[in-house]
Amino acid sequence: MNKINVSVSGMTCASCVNRVEKSIYKVDGVEEAQVNLASHSAQVWVEDDVTSEQIIQAVEKLGYGAELQGSDEVKDRSGEEKLETDSLKKSVFWSSLVTAIVLIGSIPHMMPHWGDWVPAFLASPFVLLLLTSYVQLGPGRRFYTNSYKVLKSGSADMNVLVAMGTTAAWFYSGALTLFPAYLTGLGFPNELYYDVTTVITTLILVGRYLEAKAKGETSTAIKKLMNMQAKTARVIRGGEQKEIPVEEVQIDDEIQVRPGERVPVDGRIIKGTSSVDESMITGESLPVEKQVKDEVIGAILNKSGSFTMKASKVGKDTMLSQIIRMVNEAQGSKAPIQRIVDVIAAYFVPAVVLIALGSAVVWFLFGPEPAMIMSLTTFIAVLIIACPCALGLATPTAIMVGTEKGAENGILIKDATSLERIKKVDTVVFDKTGTITKGKPVVTDLILSGMLPEEELLQMAASVENSSEHPLGEAIVEAAKEEGLSLIEPERFQSITGHGIEAVWNGKKVLIGNEKLMQDRGVDTASINSESVELAKSGKTPMFAAVDGQIAGIVAVADTLKENAKQSVRTLQEMGLEVLMITGDHEDTAAAIAREAGIDDYIAQVLPEHKAEAIKKLQKEGKIVAMVGDGINDAPALAQADVGMAIGTGTDVAMETANITLMKGDIAKVATAIKLSRTTMRMIHQNLGWAFGYNIVLIPVAAGALFPVFGLLLNPMLAGLAMALSSVSVVLNTLRLRKFKSVTA
Repeated sequence: MNKINVSVSGMTCASCVNRVEKSIYKVDGVEEAQVNLASHSAQVWVEDDVTSEQIIQAVEKLGYGAELQGSDEVKDRSGEEKLETDSLKKSVFWSSLVTAIVLIGSIPHMMPHWGDWVPAFLASPFVLLLLTSYVQLGPGRRFYTNSYKVLKSGSADMNVLVAMGTTAAWFYSGALTLFPAYLTGLGFPNELYYDVTTVITTLILVGRYLEAKAKGETSTAIKKLMNMQAKTARVIRGGEQKEIPVEEVQIDDEIQVRPGERVPVDGRIIKGTSSVDESMITGESLPVEKQVKDEVIGAILNKSGSFTMKASKVGKDTMLSQIIRMVNEAQGSKAPIQRIVDVIAAYFVPAVVLIALGSAVVWFLFGPEPAMIMSLTTFIAVLIIACPCALGLATPTAIMVGTEKGAENGILIKDATSLERIKKVDTVVFDKTGTITKGKPVVTDLILSGMLPEEELLQMAASVENSSEHPLGEAIVEAAKEEGLSLIEPERFQSITGHGIEAVWNGKKVLIGNEKLMQDRGVDTASINSESVELAKSGKTPMFAAVDGQIAGIVAVADTLKENAKQSVRTLQEMGLEVLMITGDHEDTAAAIAREAGIDDYIAQVLPEHKAEAIKKLQKEGKIVAMVGDGINDAPALAQADVGMAIGTGTDVAMETANITLMKGDIAKVATAIKLSRTTMRMIHQNLGWAFGYNIVLIPVAAGALFPVFGLLLNPMLAGLAMALSSVSVVLNTLRLRKFKSVTA
């Protein structure tokens, strides 16, 4: 299955989205289509023989603009959004100016006793007709243009409602201006609606303008990320340093980075040290110290110190490019809750037109005199008050801001479905190694038998292990280096698989390994066996050291907890979540690590290939599971979980499989991701509640439901104001998400 990304222009409401999706689905071979109003995009999954031209044609035949967007291409729409906003601003200015003149000229018709000061020519119905015609066909032309496009495709949207309502008032007033005697003779009231027509058009344009500005605020993530990319790189080639565009950097190029500059591409430091700001990747504001062999990510800011790096990833393969692509796809995707809105939107506009016509007929036949005015007023008010825009914006704007806040906090969300699903999680399962723990063993204890002093025991063990490639041996070597101990190469070295090392060091026969190795070589460990048992119970690995057949001591090595692991677990538990740990380690080690982390339940001795089965078992118990892991062996479990969360310091396979990627391996981000999902979904429910509630309450009011009891009839101008404010209120409510704060641990 292939994926086709298309930019779509000209959509204005939820009905547009529904219509575009239906048209795309009519193309043979389309498996799934997601059209997004806020991001003006369509993501389409198709069979191999479907072309992008077919998808574009399906969109364009409806009257919308469509443009292919490459799978690795991310489009910055800020320029287009600015043009749209500027165009609306200009329309609002001229429409407001002319509407003000029409309102002044209408005073003598509305309030004869208060209109003596108005110039006669300005109050002339013919002048008002000309001015109103300018507003309708000038600034308001967009409603007719868009209505023509959608009506041509056999459907209708909000533009049709606005055009029908304002045109009814405009035509009625124009007819009375041109043929007053004839129409009044037929019984038509001599009431002019020029003020209603122009005010409604202006208010809706103002609403569109404010909505466009607010929507621009919700879609700043892509632009901000793109602006972080360095434009040039200082490359060393042939012994000479030259500045080139970042697009021309190649893998293995050596690049000089100075203080205050952004790192151009991903790579590894080969010379120098520095302090860098990784906040754009991890969300952490504190500078990070970097030295030789450390990795640096393109677009991070070099705070102090110069260094030379070797490029390892360039172009679309850099971390920043992947983040931009993920954010873009997430913002363009559709949350499951949006499906309900789409179904309603499909029937919304036809239902509104029927309600408007029905109310007009009822008031014309049974309403008080002048029945024609009652009929026309309710017809216009119902058409104008209805607002599918608010429905269309309620979900996608919140998804856009939610995914942006996630990226800002070092949380990459794969799609809108993932963002919605996290809220439902009630169980979080952590892999142990590299997730709860640092994934890098360190020396924790030195137990002496009395034969050797502490420094000599560590020096001997490190010297022997320096020839080994075992992770536990590397931990011992690292500990000796930190103590400033010199390593002496052994005269003879033999690795005994699964048990340890046998060597000759400094003229002495040395054994380093587990208790089984000591037993096989006849070394008596009784004097320190009790300490060995305690170390094992606390989750540490005891490595025995013997010299010339006599026990010399124990070097204990353990994979220690991450600094914030315990607090992160406690935070999740306080949020009402059940926390478990899963590991391949034996029972004692698993129990010790779980106890230290504050985790009540754990699953031990699970082979990598059986982790997914363990997750499935929890799901069969009715639990909604989030799995947090970092390695290749975690990929099946991440895929099986309801929500898979990959640690960003882990493997590409794990990150590709997961729904969420937590940058920098900070497990405190798990709680932040869940909090963000809960906050975003709460915002969506508020938006939908307002959008649905607005229409449920105000459409009957516009139809005249309050008139029989209270004698109240909704002025169409107030209907226009309410309609304009409904969309703006939804977007402004969404923007409150930008104040979201991450969970700290």
